[in-house]
Amino acid sequence: MNLAFDIPIAGSYKSASQIARILTENWVQHNIYCPSCGNDNLNAFPNNTPVSDFYCLKCKSEYELKSKKDSISLKIVNGAYNSMIEKINTNNNPHFFFLNYSSSSYQVINFFVIPKHYFIFDVIEKRKPLSHKAKRSGWTGCNILLQNIPNSGRIFFIKNGKVEDREAVLENWRRTSFLSKQKPDKRSWTIEVMKVIEDVPTQNFTLKEVYQAESFFKKIFPENNFIKDKIRQQLQILRDKGIIEFKGNGNYYKI
Repeated sequence: MNLAFDIPIAGSYKSASQIARILTENWVQHNIYCPSCGNDNLNAFPNNTPVSDFYCLKCKSEYELKSKKDSISLKIVNGAYNSMIEKINTNNNPHFFFLNYSSSSYQVINFFVIPKHYFIFDVIEKRKPLSHKAKRSGWTGCNILLQNIPNSGRIFFIKNGKVEDREAVLENWRRTSFLSKQKPDKRSWTIEVMKVIEDVPTQNFTLKEVYQAESFFKKIFPENNFIKDKIRQQLQILRDKGIIEFKGNGNYYKI
């Protein structure tokens, strides 16, 4: 995998944003494989396609690319809020590629994918509507909050300039692909429990430690009056899917 951009292909462009788009999209198309099926070739959609930037001919997965020079913020500007929420509800949102590169060397520093099934409602932040003076007065956009996505939902191809093993990337995708078969409300519960488990600093954790986040779950799911029952249900799902191992007597192990 070549981490350097092909600078000459953007030679005829003057706009910095156009140059960045040409370089990053070209790099993805020539270096990145489909993490869902392993297909080596991703195809580019025509420019200004409203939903996605790339698609896989083999498995039909679609990907949208977000790029940023020098660092990746934990808050990524996205499109219309209502449209994004509707896509999540109908499971019609694309997977997201995130790329950050050096503005001096034009080389990729980090590149990762977030599968679309990790996009639950608390990942999407509603922005303030545009003022009445704006051309699109009243239009409301959204931000993607990367800090609200579990580590397991950020699958790195390249991390701090180091290329990750291909089989490990595909396996990391496969491990939590069961989430794609869940409805958004059920998936939200599973992912929120995964986040709490990740926050435990050791591989071993207890049911009691997860219960300590009861107020956190109550804030997210205010209509649920059986928080502890729901936590136990989600731990069983994660156990059955091989994400955690039950050791007995309320003790668990992160696999």
